[in-house]
Amino acid sequence: MSKIDITAAKYSGDRPTWKFFMSELKPKGKWLTPFNIISIPIMILGLILIVIRFWKGLGSITNLTQEVPWGLWIGFDVVTGVAFAGGAYVITFMVYILNMHKYHSIVRVVVLNGFLAYLFYAGALVLDLGRPWHVINPIIGNSFGTNSVLFLVAWHFLLYMIAQLIEFSPAVAEWLGARRALKILSGMTLVAVIFGITLSTLHQSGLGALYLMAKGKIHPLWYSEFIPILFFVSSIFAGLSMVIFEGSLSYKVFFQQISEKNQKSHHGIIHGLAKICALTMFAYFSLQVLIFIHGQNWSLLNTGMGRWFLLEMIGFVVVPMVLYFYSYRRNNIFLIKLASILTMLGIILNRLNVTIIGFNWDAAVRYVPSWMEIVVTLAVIFTEIWVFRWVVNRMPVLRELPFVVKKEKLITG
Repeated sequence: MSKIDITAAKYSGDRPTWKFFMSELKPKGKWLTPFNIISIPIMILGLILIVIRFWKGLGSITNLTQEVPWGLWIGFDVVTGVAFAGGAYVITFMVYILNMHKYHSIVRVVVLNGFLAYLFYAGALVLDLGRPWHVINPIIGNSFGTNSVLFLVAWHFLLYMIAQLIEFSPAVAEWLGARRALKILSGMTLVAVIFGITLSTLHQSGLGALYLMAKGKIHPLWYSEFIPILFFVSSIFAGLSMVIFEGSLSYKVFFQQISEKNQKSHHGIIHGLAKICALTMFAYFSLQVLIFIHGQNWSLLNTGMGRWFLLEMIGFVVVPMVLYFYSYRRNNIFLIKLASILTMLGIILNRLNVTIIGFNWDAAVRYVPSWMEIVVTLAVIFTEIWVFRWVVNRMPVLRELPFVVKKEKLITG
């Protein structure tokens, strides 16, 4: 009996039993793996630090001040993390709007990754608030007003998470054996996708728009009135690079769950994404060059921050862009994966340059995140990976044909 048939046998009608839920909560696979050994202590320590943070306040574990209220949890967890989650709106646009069915097999895993990213990074956002119980204020417009960029970003975040949940919900319905719910939720998918794509393009640029108000605080090499556009364009190749990287890891870890057909198409998918990354990186680099020339910041290149800017542009934009072009022409999968890693490092560097490194760069006392902030960030990331692994091991995320679809094909065939 196959694994899918065993799962199907646990259902009674359209409602799963409590025994099924209890069995699904049990751990599967080996416990003593390198990842578990590293992640579990960090997650426990992170949980302790989070309790201390809510008990004694932000100052107890962070180096944030009144002058620097946004630090690592905003710059990395939120601003950088949302860029990496951009693969969800790009892939769904390619599949559902452009009808590029070649990428259909990765839609669910990409949407799941995007939803979890937004969910956990929204949690990290709450951690960064001095008074977390006021998190509702940006959503209702209190103290900020409905014309505030933060008001728009908050609503985009909330509605986009709901849209992604609807996009992924057919997989949950299949897992639960809820056939009627599956039919209804599948019919809502296209509307959720269109709504989600619109929201995502808006808040990707909206995050950049938040920093338009910090003209006197961000270094001239990173500040521009075109930050929203740069954030949006970079989210395309950032998200797709994450899809390549995460997809390559999932291919190895969850190989047994992937059908033979999808195993064969894996390299073709990565190859196609490399071309899109190369083109969008070329557009992004061209924009950066035009902005730099227009800003007349030539004299700043001979400074420490100028050399840091050149490192970002050449080492983590031009180099991976050339690698993407070359590897696409040569169909070199290894170089594509290498380019995805360099691109992700470049996005991290860019977002941190805007939010932390180049922010108040001339201040007498600079913000440096405490070790406790770093531990909490790692704990959030590891927890997200644990939840991702739990879902993939139980729900039809990578499996091509879950039992519900198989039964329906038998009935209609």
